[in-house]
Amino acid sequence: MPVSNSKLGTVGLPAHPCKLIFFEPEDPVLFDRAWIDQQRWQQSLIDVPGGDEAVWLLQHPSCYTLGRGASLEHVHFDPAGPPAPLHRIDRGGEVTYHCLGQLVVYPVLDLQRRTPDLHWYLRQLEQALIDVLAELDLCGERVEGLTGLWLEGRKVAAIGIGCRRWVTQHGLALNVNCDLSGFAAVTPCGLQGKPVGRLSDWIPGLTVDQVQPLMRRAIAQRFGLAWLDKP
Repeated sequence: MPVSNSKLGTVGLPAHPCKLIFFEPEDPVLFDRAWIDQQRWQQSLIDVPGGDEAVWLLQHPSCYTLGRGASLEHVHFDPAGPPAPLHRIDRGGEVTYHCLGQLVVYPVLDLQRRTPDLHWYLRQLEQALIDVLAELDLCGERVEGLTGLWLEGRKVAAIGIGCRRWVTQHGLALNVNCDLSGFAAVTPCGLQGKPVGRLSDWIPGLTVDQVQPLMRRAIAQRFGLAWLDKP
């Protein structure tokens, strides 16, 4: 059932905004490229704990990803011949689908500067999504016992994270105006009977370009970040 979407407090945030470099590539980014970049940044923060954090806001060409330990029973095609590239990766969760028209956000953050608690981090990501939808006059909902965000019973955002020594990678994917047909080839997030949706089903004509600045601001506020210029 839906649960309260009231704003979470900021307990555990740093006293002063943390310096952050953000990446917003204009063109779609292959999943492998984004994954390598995250891993490198994560390792740099592990090696130099006081370094700058980073967030990527981007779109991927069509692909599927499987979390560590994800079951192939939720994949309804031959993994040896997928309809789009299939990646087994080091995040939690089951299978999901990425495509153009979906805004993907990858925060590489040091949780020791905030609250070293993955439950807290997941709820903050959900709240950032709720904040974005509120800016669009939409009421995002949590579902008790599940991770992600729903609108009127349809899942519009998936969350899957990885973490090493309290430094995060991977993140969230918000369906804005994407073609949802690719989700039919999988059981998204392993959830039977939970249909997916996109924000343009409620706001026709909505684009990623319109949603992206709202997401940038929500992530910055939620995690106490001071955005720097692009490198």
